[in-house]
Amino acid sequence: MLEKVFHGGKGYWVWVLALVACIGIGFIAYLYQLQQGMWVTGMSRDVSWGFYISQFTFLVGVAASVLIVVLPLYLHDFKAFGRITAFAQFLAVGTLLMSLLFIFSDVGMPMRILNVPLNPTPHSMLFYDTVFLPGFMVLNLIIGWTAIGAEKREVPLQWWVKGLIYLSMPWAVVMHTVTAFIYAGTPGRGFWMTAIMAPRFLVTAFAAGPALLIILCTVIKTLTRFEVTEKAIQKLVTIMLYALIIDVFFLGVEYFTVFYAHIPEYTETFKYLFLGINGNCALAPWYWCMNIAILVAIGLLVIPGVRSNRPVLVAACIIALIGLWIDKGYVLVPAAFIPNVFGRIMEYPPSWVELTISLGIYSLGTLIITALYKVVISVKEEIQDL
Repeated sequence: MLEKVFHGGKGYWVWVLALVACIGIGFIAYLYQLQQGMWVTGMSRDVSWGFYISQFTFLVGVAASVLIVVLPLYLHDFKAFGRITAFAQFLAVGTLLMSLLFIFSDVGMPMRILNVPLNPTPHSMLFYDTVFLPGFMVLNLIIGWTAIGAEKREVPLQWWVKGLIYLSMPWAVVMHTVTAFIYAGTPGRGFWMTAIMAPRFLVTAFAAGPALLIILCTVIKTLTRFEVTEKAIQKLVTIMLYALIIDVFFLGVEYFTVFYAHIPEYTETFKYLFLGINGNCALAPWYWCMNIAILVAIGLLVIPGVRSNRPVLVAACIIALIGLWIDKGYVLVPAAFIPNVFGRIMEYPPSWVELTISLGIYSLGTLIITALYKVVISVKEEIQDL
């Protein structure tokens, strides 16, 4: 089936070459960072985690969202998801590869990554994340590839593949919960030390994943002869809508706790995010956009006419995705370091090096997803033509 990756029209190859060019630019920027050191990033002694770790956090959530497709299909026999399961699984493969590369970029010297397997620390949440992430990536690659092969041969899935599918369900929840515990278990960072960090991570993941899948399915419908059933799309919309509503509830609970209790470790960071402190307000516009985007997305999705109008639905998904990315992919990580332990405001802007390397990583992940999707679509079109 792999040979299908090397067959495509002019538009396909233009897209592939554009991604390869972006990967090359990102790699050159990484070599520059490797030569000069981490000072070329926007991070510092005060803000030691930045754009790389933010992207890692967001992408792990997108990967975990494969659960909302796999679980209804295999536990509740919701057959409409059968046509998009491989897309969700291969999306998880690509996003987890990107997550691991963002961690790799953040550690500085490449050999430092060997400290994790060579010096395992079972009491550290980071150790467990480095186990669960590659494990879940391999699981979904094996399951997705085997399932597509079985579909092409028109044979049922083997028993061991079904076993891996059922194993992947709790794995997704545990993987993203452990990611949340990395933050919630870090002392001295009041912004992160909340008991609902893990539930918020999961609920935002279950909103971001469907939003991205709806966008991707629409693009696939436009460019190929393969089409996802409207029943599957509407179920994804329902899941996304409820997840967004729960996320707003969690945010409201957080805001009440912060501003009613007036605990300084919590209050100062939220004051900075909403209003800024002493003229320092770099993240405030982003945080307002996040809250507004999620509310606007909910307002659109509750309208039946929007859910049945694909262009408007895609626009609502993009708005939701922007809000969710700002939350976990930009604000969450650096905001915990502002103010610092001495009460000083040291704001964090990502440097051009970080942004360029991130472009390269996203392009590599997109290239992998494109290749895997090319195989899936080709196989399903062949079956459709029979």
